[in-house]
Amino acid sequence: MLTKPSWLKIRPPTTEQYNWIKQQVKGQQLHTVCQEAHCPNMTECWSAGTASFMILGDTCTRGCRFCAIKTAKKGNPLEAQEPKKLAETIQKMKLKYVVITSVDRDDLSNYGAGQFANCILAIKKLNPKTKVEVLTPDFCGEKKCIETVLNAKPDVFGHNLETVKRLQEKVRDQRANYEQSLKVLRLAKEIVPTVYTKSALMLGMGETKAEILKTMEDLRNAGVELLSLGQYLQPAPDHYPVHRFVNPNEFAELKSEALKKGFLYCQSGPFVRSSFKAGDFFRSNGTVSNSLA
Repeated sequence: MLTKPSWLKIRPPTTEQYNWIKQQVKGQQLHTVCQEAHCPNMTECWSAGTASFMILGDTCTRGCRFCAIKTAKKGNPLEAQEPKKLAETIQKMKLKYVVITSVDRDDLSNYGAGQFANCILAIKKLNPKTKVEVLTPDFCGEKKCIETVLNAKPDVFGHNLETVKRLQEKVRDQRANYEQSLKVLRLAKEIVPTVYTKSALMLGMGETKAEILKTMEDLRNAGVELLSLGQYLQPAPDHYPVHRFVNPNEFAELKSEALKKGFLYCQSGPFVRSSFKAGDFFRSNGTVSNSLA
Protein backbone atom coordinates (compact mmCIF):
# COMPACT_ATOMS: atom_id res chain seq x y z
CA MET A 1 0.00 0.00 0.00
CA LEU A 2 1.28 3.46 -0.90
CA THR A 3 2.14 5.87 1.90
CA LYS A 4 0.28 9.15 1.72
CA PRO A 5 2.56 12.13 1.11
CA SER A 6 2.55 15.13 3.44
CA TRP A 7 0.23 17.20 1.24
CA LEU A 8 -2.54 14.63 1.73
CA LYS A 9 -2.49 14.76 5.52
CA ILE A 10 -4.62 17.73 6.49
CA ARG A 11 -7.38 17.72 9.08
CA PRO A 12 -9.25 21.03 9.30
CA PRO A 13 -10.77 21.59 12.75
CA THR A 14 -14.46 21.05 13.45
CA THR A 15 -16.34 24.33 13.98
CA GLU A 16 -19.72 25.47 15.23
CA GLN A 17 -20.81 26.03 11.60
CA TYR A 18 -19.88 22.44 10.74
CA ASN A 19 -21.91 21.08 13.65
CA TRP A 20 -24.87 23.33 12.82
CA ILE A 21 -25.01 22.14 9.20
CA LYS A 22 -24.70 18.53 10.34
CA GLN A 23 -27.72 18.95 12.60
CA GLN A 24 -29.75 20.66 9.84
CA VAL A 25 -29.07 17.81 7.42
CA LYS A 26 -29.81 15.16 10.05
CA GLY A 27 -32.99 16.90 11.20
CA GLN A 28 -34.44 16.97 7.70
CA GLN A 29 -33.31 13.40 7.02
CA LEU A 30 -31.37 14.56 3.98
CA HIS A 31 -28.22 13.00 2.57
CA THR A 32 -25.03 14.76 1.54
CA VAL A 33 -22.50 13.34 -0.88
CA CYS A 34 -19.93 14.80 1.51
CA GLN A 35 -20.81 12.15 4.09
CA GLU A 36 -21.77 9.25 1.83
CA ALA A 37 -18.65 9.47 -0.35
CA HIS A 38 -16.29 10.15 2.59
CA CYS A 39 -15.16 13.40 0.96
CA PRO A 40 -11.85 14.68 2.40
CA ASN A 41 -13.09 18.28 2.14
CA MET A 42 -16.21 17.79 4.26
CA THR A 43 -15.04 19.56 7.40
CA GLU A 44 -13.47 22.43 5.47
CA CYS A 45 -16.49 22.97 3.22
CA TRP A 46 -19.09 22.60 5.96
CA SER A 47 -17.15 24.94 8.23
CA ALA A 48 -17.32 27.50 5.41
CA GLY A 49 -21.08 26.94 4.96
CA THR A 50 -20.93 24.72 1.86
CA ALA A 51 -22.65 21.37 1.32
CA SER A 52 -23.50 19.22 -1.69
CA PHE A 53 -26.81 17.43 -1.30
CA MET A 54 -27.53 13.92 -2.54
CA ILE A 55 -31.09 13.09 -3.59
CA LEU A 56 -32.83 9.82 -4.54
CA GLY A 57 -31.73 8.07 -1.35
CA ASP A 58 -28.39 6.78 -0.12
CA THR A 59 -28.29 3.48 -2.03
CA CYS A 60 -26.91 3.24 -5.58
CA THR A 61 -27.96 0.61 -8.11
CA ARG A 62 -24.48 0.50 -9.59
CA GLY A 63 -21.19 -0.74 -8.17
CA CYS A 64 -18.30 1.43 -9.32
CA ARG A 65 -14.99 0.29 -7.82
CA PHE A 66 -13.94 3.79 -6.76
CA CYS A 67 -17.06 4.71 -4.79
CA ALA A 68 -17.84 4.33 -1.08
CA ILE A 69 -21.62 4.71 -1.41
CA LYS A 70 -23.56 1.53 -0.60
CA THR A 71 -25.15 -0.40 -3.45
CA ALA A 72 -28.14 -2.67 -4.09
CA LYS A 73 -30.23 -3.86 -7.04
CA LYS A 74 -33.05 -1.57 -5.93
CA GLY A 75 -32.82 1.82 -4.22
CA ASN A 76 -34.97 3.45 -1.58
CA PRO A 77 -38.53 4.60 -2.40
CA LEU A 78 -38.62 8.21 -3.53
CA GLU A 79 -39.58 10.67 -0.82
CA ALA A 80 -42.30 13.08 -1.98
CA GLN A 81 -41.24 15.76 0.51
CA GLU A 82 -37.55 15.67 -0.46
CA PRO A 83 -37.67 18.74 -2.77
CA LYS A 84 -39.48 20.81 -0.11
CA LYS A 85 -37.13 19.73 2.69
CA LEU A 86 -34.12 20.46 0.52
CA ALA A 87 -35.34 23.93 -0.41
CA GLU A 88 -36.12 24.78 3.22
CA THR A 89 -32.72 23.58 4.44
CA ILE A 90 -30.95 25.67 1.80
CA GLN A 91 -32.99 28.68 2.87
CA LYS A 92 -31.99 28.15 6.53
CA MET A 93 -28.34 27.83 5.52
CA LYS A 94 -28.63 31.02 3.40
CA LEU A 95 -26.73 29.45 0.53
CA LYS A 96 -26.14 31.39 -2.68
CA TYR A 97 -24.92 28.34 -4.58
CA VAL A 98 -25.77 24.68 -4.13
CA VAL A 99 -24.83 21.39 -5.76
CA ILE A 100 -27.45 18.67 -6.15
CA THR A 101 -26.22 15.20 -7.00
CA SER A 102 -27.56 11.67 -6.65
CA VAL A 103 -26.91 7.99 -6.64
CA ASP A 104 -27.67 6.05 -9.83
CA ARG A 105 -31.27 4.79 -9.93
CA ASP A 106 -31.51 2.29 -12.78
CA ASP A 107 -34.56 0.84 -11.02
CA LEU A 108 -36.68 3.93 -11.74
CA SER A 109 -38.57 4.55 -14.98
CA ASN A 110 -36.90 7.92 -15.60
CA TYR A 111 -33.73 7.12 -13.61
CA GLY A 112 -34.64 9.87 -11.13
CA ALA A 113 -34.67 12.73 -13.63
CA GLY A 114 -38.11 13.87 -12.45
CA GLN A 115 -36.92 14.20 -8.85
CA PHE A 116 -33.93 16.26 -10.00
CA ALA A 117 -36.33 18.63 -11.76
CA ASN A 118 -38.65 18.82 -8.76
CA CYS A 119 -35.74 19.66 -6.46
CA ILE A 120 -34.40 22.39 -8.76
CA LEU A 121 -37.85 23.98 -9.06
CA ALA A 122 -38.43 23.87 -5.30
CA ILE A 123 -35.05 25.41 -4.56
CA LYS A 124 -35.52 28.18 -7.11
CA LYS A 125 -39.02 28.97 -5.85
CA LEU A 126 -37.96 29.38 -2.22
CA ASN A 127 -34.47 30.72 -2.97
CA PRO A 128 -34.79 32.73 -6.21
CA LYS A 129 -31.27 34.17 -5.98
CA THR A 130 -29.59 30.82 -5.38
CA LYS A 131 -27.68 29.28 -8.26
CA VAL A 132 -28.12 25.53 -8.67
CA GLU A 133 -25.57 23.12 -10.05
CA VAL A 134 -26.59 19.52 -10.73
CA LEU A 135 -24.24 16.58 -10.91
CA THR A 136 -26.31 13.87 -12.54
CA PRO A 137 -25.94 10.17 -13.31
CA ASP A 138 -25.85 9.21 -16.99
CA PHE A 139 -29.58 8.34 -17.22
CA CYS A 140 -28.44 5.54 -19.55
CA GLY A 141 -27.93 8.26 -22.15
CA GLU A 142 -31.67 8.94 -22.59
CA LYS A 143 -32.29 12.39 -24.06
CA LYS A 144 -35.75 12.78 -22.47
CA CYS A 145 -34.26 12.47 -18.99
CA ILE A 146 -31.62 15.10 -19.72
CA GLU A 147 -34.33 17.39 -21.11
CA THR A 148 -36.43 16.88 -17.97
CA VAL A 149 -33.57 18.11 -15.78
CA LEU A 150 -32.65 21.01 -18.04
CA ASN A 151 -36.27 22.20 -18.33
CA ALA A 152 -36.06 23.04 -14.61
CA LYS A 153 -33.27 25.49 -15.50
CA PRO A 154 -30.20 24.55 -13.46
CA ASP A 155 -27.29 26.98 -13.83
CA VAL A 156 -24.72 24.22 -14.31
CA PHE A 157 -25.25 20.72 -15.67
CA GLY A 158 -22.54 18.35 -14.54
CA HIS A 159 -21.79 14.71 -15.25
CA ASN A 160 -18.48 13.10 -14.35
CA LEU A 161 -16.36 11.13 -16.79
CA GLU A 162 -14.38 9.96 -13.71
CA THR A 163 -11.34 8.53 -15.54
CA VAL A 164 -9.67 8.12 -18.92
CA LYS A 165 -11.12 5.84 -21.60
CA ARG A 166 -8.70 2.94 -21.06
CA LEU A 167 -9.58 2.59 -17.37
CA GLN A 168 -13.37 2.91 -17.62
CA GLU A 169 -14.13 -0.82 -17.45
CA LYS A 170 -11.75 -1.34 -14.53
CA VAL A 171 -13.08 1.57 -12.49
CA ARG A 172 -16.75 2.13 -13.32
CA ASP A 173 -19.82 -0.10 -13.34
CA GLN A 174 -20.33 -1.98 -16.62
CA ARG A 175 -23.50 0.01 -17.31
CA ALA A 176 -21.43 3.19 -17.48
CA ASN A 177 -18.98 3.94 -20.24
CA TYR A 178 -16.85 6.71 -21.70
CA GLU A 179 -18.86 7.36 -24.86
CA GLN A 180 -22.19 7.32 -23.02
CA SER A 181 -20.95 9.92 -20.54
CA LEU A 182 -19.65 12.13 -23.35
CA LYS A 183 -23.03 11.74 -25.06
CA VAL A 184 -24.83 13.00 -21.93
CA LEU A 185 -22.63 16.11 -21.79
CA ARG A 186 -22.96 16.71 -25.53
CA LEU A 187 -26.74 16.38 -25.42
CA ALA A 188 -27.02 18.80 -22.51
CA LYS A 189 -25.19 21.46 -24.51
CA GLU A 190 -27.28 20.78 -27.61
CA ILE A 191 -30.57 20.99 -25.68
CA VAL A 192 -29.68 24.20 -23.82
CA PRO A 193 -26.63 25.85 -25.42
CA THR A 194 -26.49 28.53 -22.70
CA VAL A 195 -26.16 26.14 -19.75
CA TYR A 196 -22.65 25.65 -18.39
CA THR A 197 -21.54 22.01 -18.55
CA LYS A 198 -19.04 20.44 -16.21
CA SER A 199 -17.14 17.20 -15.65
CA ALA A 200 -14.46 15.76 -13.39
CA LEU A 201 -11.58 13.30 -13.42
CA MET A 202 -9.92 11.39 -10.59
CA LEU A 203 -6.17 11.07 -11.05
CA GLY A 204 -3.72 8.53 -9.70
CA MET A 205 -5.59 5.50 -11.06
CA GLY A 206 -2.91 4.49 -13.56
CA GLU A 207 -3.63 7.00 -16.32
CA THR A 208 -0.87 8.71 -18.33
CA LYS A 209 -0.52 12.44 -18.95
CA ALA A 210 -1.20 11.86 -22.65
CA GLU A 211 -4.47 10.13 -21.74
CA ILE A 212 -5.47 13.01 -19.45
CA LEU A 213 -4.84 15.54 -22.22
CA LYS A 214 -6.79 13.41 -24.72
CA THR A 215 -9.69 13.23 -22.27
CA MET A 216 -9.62 17.01 -21.92
CA GLU A 217 -9.88 17.29 -25.71
CA ASP A 218 -12.82 14.88 -25.80
CA LEU A 219 -14.61 16.90 -23.12
CA ARG A 220 -14.01 20.16 -24.97
CA ASN A 221 -15.32 18.57 -28.18
CA ALA A 222 -18.48 17.71 -26.23
CA GLY A 223 -18.82 21.38 -25.27
CA VAL A 224 -17.75 21.05 -21.64
CA GLU A 225 -16.52 24.34 -20.13
CA LEU A 226 -15.83 23.58 -16.46
CA LEU A 227 -13.43 20.89 -15.23
CA SER A 228 -12.35 19.46 -11.87
CA LEU A 229 -9.20 17.38 -11.41
CA GLY A 230 -8.50 15.67 -8.09
CA GLN A 231 -6.55 12.87 -6.47
CA TYR A 232 -8.27 9.50 -6.21
CA LEU A 233 -8.29 8.13 -2.66
CA GLN A 234 -9.18 4.49 -2.07
CA PRO A 235 -12.26 4.35 0.24
CA ALA A 236 -11.58 0.81 1.51
CA PRO A 237 -9.20 -2.12 0.81
CA ASP A 238 -11.67 -3.83 -1.55
CA HIS A 239 -11.98 -0.75 -3.78
CA TYR A 240 -9.85 0.12 -6.79
CA PRO A 241 -6.26 0.76 -5.63
CA VAL A 242 -4.38 4.04 -5.83
CA HIS A 243 -1.54 3.72 -8.34
CA ARG A 244 0.22 6.96 -7.42
CA PHE A 245 -0.19 10.25 -5.61
CA VAL A 246 -0.09 13.16 -8.02
CA ASN A 247 2.16 16.02 -6.97
CA PRO A 248 0.53 19.45 -6.49
CA ASN A 249 2.91 20.88 -9.10
CA GLU A 250 1.56 18.42 -11.66
CA PHE A 251 -1.99 19.44 -10.79
CA ALA A 252 -1.00 23.06 -11.42
CA GLU A 253 0.48 22.11 -14.81
CA LEU A 254 -2.68 20.23 -15.77
CA LYS A 255 -4.79 23.24 -14.84
CA SER A 256 -2.69 25.36 -17.17
CA GLU A 257 -3.14 22.78 -19.95
CA ALA A 258 -6.92 22.74 -19.39
CA LEU A 259 -7.18 26.51 -19.70
CA LYS A 260 -5.07 26.42 -22.88
CA LYS A 261 -7.53 23.91 -24.34
CA GLY A 262 -10.40 26.34 -23.81
CA PHE A 263 -11.97 25.38 -20.49
CA LEU A 264 -13.41 28.49 -18.88
CA TYR A 265 -12.52 27.30 -15.39
CA CYS A 266 -10.55 24.44 -13.86
CA GLN A 267 -10.21 23.36 -10.23
CA SER A 268 -7.11 21.17 -9.97
CA GLY A 269 -5.45 19.84 -6.82
CA PRO A 270 -5.04 16.82 -4.54
CA PHE A 271 -8.20 17.47 -2.53
CA VAL A 272 -10.37 18.79 -5.36
CA ARG A 273 -13.67 16.99 -5.93
CA SER A 274 -16.31 17.85 -8.52
CA SER A 275 -18.30 19.99 -6.09
CA PHE A 276 -15.31 21.52 -4.25
CA LYS A 277 -15.71 25.32 -4.20
CA ALA A 278 -18.21 24.82 -7.00
CA GLY A 279 -19.40 28.42 -7.03
CA ASP A 280 -15.96 29.94 -7.51
CA PHE A 281 -16.41 30.17 -11.29
CA PHE A 282 -19.43 32.44 -10.85
CA ARG A 283 -17.76 34.42 -8.09
CA SER A 284 -14.72 35.03 -10.30
CA ASN A 285 -17.06 36.33 -13.00
CA GLY A 286 -18.89 38.62 -10.61
CA THR A 287 -22.28 36.97 -11.12
CA VAL A 288 -22.72 36.11 -7.46
CA SER A 289 -21.65 37.76 -4.25
CA ASN A 290 -18.61 36.87 -2.17
CA SER A 291 -20.96 35.32 0.39
CA LEU A 292 -21.20 32.32 -1.92
CA ALA A 293 -21.61 28.88 -0.43
